[in-house]
Amino acid sequence: MPHRRRLGPMNSTPRRVENLHTDKGKVPVYATGVVEQPWDDYRPADHGVWRQLYERQRALLVGRACDEFLQAQDAMGMTPDRIPKFADINRVLERATGWTLIGVEGLLPELDFFDHLARRRFPVTWWIRRPDQVDYIEEPDLFHDLFGHVPLLMNPLFADYMQAYGRGGLKAHAIGPEALQQLTRLYWYTVEFGLIRQHDGLRIYGSGIVSSKGESLYCLDSPAPNRIGFDLERIMRTRYRIDTYQKTYFVIDSFAQLMDATGPDFTPIYARLAAQPAIAAGAVLPGDRVLQRGSGEGWAADGDV
Repeated sequence: MPHRRRLGPMNSTPRRVENLHTDKGKVPVYATGVVEQPWDDYRPADHGVWRQLYERQRALLVGRACDEFLQAQDAMGMTPDRIPKFADINRVLERATGWTLIGVEGLLPELDFFDHLARRRFPVTWWIRRPDQVDYIEEPDLFHDLFGHVPLLMNPLFADYMQAYGRGGLKAHAIGPEALQQLTRLYWYTVEFGLIRQHDGLRIYGSGIVSSKGESLYCLDSPAPNRIGFDLERIMRTRYRIDTYQKTYFVIDSFAQLMDATGPDFTPIYARLAAQPAIAAGAVLPGDRVLQRGSGEGWAADGDV
């Protein structure tokens, strides 16, 4: 188990920190505070949003999400009855893989996020979206974080991958912005929007998909996106979409593949990639292991990041 640094003082009154919208566009707002989950302050409407989203997604994900995700969610005792208490989840999670949840007010600065992951602490936004945001919210909320991210932290291989990612993020941040951008793409195409090959077909493990009704259907059923076999350096060069469903999904064969691919030092990888151009989100390359070449129907012509 890694040494656990003592956390700073908790914010006494948690805030709901969201993006700022101005006449010049959206401005991300970051929060660094660690907060106690104000569970007694959740309103019936908050529990109602959790119930609506949980029941909808859980029913949809049977036969779509990977077995490990569904089994872990059951083992953690998540139910639609009410928003789970972080303390209850932590008792199960710590026993399983040594991870703990910490409450946060919103988006974290990169270094804070990486440091938490490196110490096997997963930040979960304490607040949940409003009823009018059930189908879409720009920033991560409690449902995305807790329902989408946390179950797979019960899986020892994936739990180790997340810690390794945090350590890698600290190193990439020190190397420079280009390395950090390349590592961010890896997180996007695995942790957030990854697919896995299971014995009975392709399944979802990415949190950005499992917490979205529309993308849970689109990623497996639509002829529009590419589905391409996992290739570390290919992914680290590939731009992505933040405003629409993905043009490309990368498919792993197992969680062990993630750990094997990310075990070596990335420093020489960053050096190699520095001389290579970025790849468009919807591109298919000659060396790709193509499971499906997408039709491209409905793709926006620009907007890759």
